[in-house]
Amino acid sequence: MATRRAQNIAEAKLKRLLEYNSRLREQLDVQRITVSEASNGLISFCKSTKDPMLPSVWGPIDKKDDPFAPTNGGGCCAVM
Repeated sequence: MATRRAQNIAEAKLKRLLEYNSRLREQLDVQRITVSEASNGLISFCKSTKDPMLPSVWGPIDKKDDPFAPTNGGGCCAVM
């Protein structure tokens, strides 16, 4: 009985180790880039993408292009 229990524990440990090894192999396959590449990509994105929340940098934008501008709709709801 004790040997069977020890065998079950050993099998459970082996299963956990194999799963852990599998997760480590998946992480190893993840594509990585250097910090300088990521920084350059972020800088170029920020320079090429207008942000309506920064009018001091990009200047005023048209109301039609501003996703944060209030809509001039007649309104469909009223809060009482």
